[in-house]
Amino acid sequence: MAVTIKDIAVLAKVSVATVSRALNGQDSVTEEARAKVLAAAAELRYQPHHAARSLSSRRTHTVGVVLPDFEGEFFSELIHGIEREARLQGHQLLVSCSHTDPDLQRQVLQAMRGRVDGLLIMSPQVDSGAQLLENLFPGIPTVLINSHLPACAELPTVNVDNHAGARAIVEHLLECGYRRIAFIAGPEDNFEARERLRAYVDALRELSPSLTPWVLPGDFTVTRGHEAGEFLAGLAERPDAVFAANDQMALGCLFALARKGVHVPDDIALAGFDDIPLAACTWPRLTTAGTDIVELGARAVRRLLAADGAHAELVTPKLIVRESTRDTRHNASPPIHSALQQPAT
Repeated sequence: MAVTIKDIAVLAKVSVATVSRALNGQDSVTEEARAKVLAAAAELRYQPHHAARSLSSRRTHTVGVVLPDFEGEFFSELIHGIEREARLQGHQLLVSCSHTDPDLQRQVLQAMRGRVDGLLIMSPQVDSGAQLLENLFPGIPTVLINSHLPACAELPTVNVDNHAGARAIVEHLLECGYRRIAFIAGPEDNFEARERLRAYVDALRELSPSLTPWVLPGDFTVTRGHEAGEFLAGLAERPDAVFAANDQMALGCLFALARKGVHVPDDIALAGFDDIPLAACTWPRLTTAGTDIVELGARAVRRLLAADGAHAELVTPKLIVRESTRDTRHNASPPIHSALQQPAT
């Protein structure tokens, strides 16, 4: 079997990322680490992949983009931002989908080897970091989007602060007087979903400890949000507010509630996360927390092409209050201030 950079990392007792940088002559490696890597590579008789080696002298002017999914407005907006910025900087895109399958992600990355000058990867599964590192090829700049992978801590990232955004939603609902707040969760193995759930639980515990979290399973799809909405509409004692972990599920919930004759926000308030374009086109328009998704994609491209080394860029979402929530208090106490709030758009 061919020797890989993982084999070198094990022998040299350094990270895979350190091996990659050392073999490619990058300055961000100590001389001691570089010496260990080169000694291990010589001992194992490591031969770099011919395509990776050729990239040092041949530019493809192409950026590889690997996303976990293409379905939904979030991904279409993200790709739009990536494509627009890449085109402005003279690059084309090679785009593929991993469907959150590590084996498929490996196949996609192998197919892109030698065809791209850099990689943008969104890998939100919490335990996918080690395998991802094994399949990256040396010498190719890589930026992670909305991924939190401890094994990839040395790679640059552009992430949304999911905890801050979700906490702002819960603060807003509490300020409006809602007390039975249900939460439709995202996929259990998804870092963004975990952070939004953690913020929901943290905010209730810290701001209104007498309230009990009410969590429903979800998967970030319209269908699961619709199922949750139908379930809630059929309860004898419903929540007075629902926070869905993304806008797709919130919209599915909204459609289900409307079909069952449950009015938003009069009977149940509703909020989402992401601020996809459709969130402002339904009625009532959706209260949400989000960032400019197009700009998020553009930021990732700029970070990739700047090649400025490992750096974590954290984008804080804004709370956007629209008609799906309202203040229910007659004698409202001073609100819990959120620095993230902005007027409806």
